Amino acid sequence: MLGSFPLIAFIATRAPDLAKRFYRDVLGLRLVREDAFELVFDAHGIRLDISIVQDLVAAKYTVLGWHVPDILAVVRQIEKAGIKLERFPNMAQDERGIWTAPSGAKVAWFSDPDGNLLSINQF
Repeated sequence: MLGSFPLIAFIATRAPDLAKRFYRDVLGLRLVREDAFELVFDAHGIRLDISIVQDLVAAKYTVLGWHVPDILAVVRQIEKAGIKLERFPNMAQDERGIWTAPSGAKVAWFSDPDGNLLSINQF
């Protein structure tokens, strides 16, 4: 039913100024517009709406992820930007924080200023 329509991704922020700087200036997404209710970014053709909320409980699971061709190169860029990769107990992550799934996919996680868990993935 919805397979032929564009996807819109949603996450939330309590701190729109921090979110705007993070997603625009650090991650490099293009800010399309902003108002008192949301920040709207273009994430490589996918609309990302960041809703401005008063109360936020960050999920303990990944809420957004990017497919990248070279995870190590992107991890280096993330580290250079001062973003710390997340580590999880009982996961065999390498020295940089990259986990290799049983399928061979590689995944690394980091958080935005509100604690939303984000990932980069190399399949």
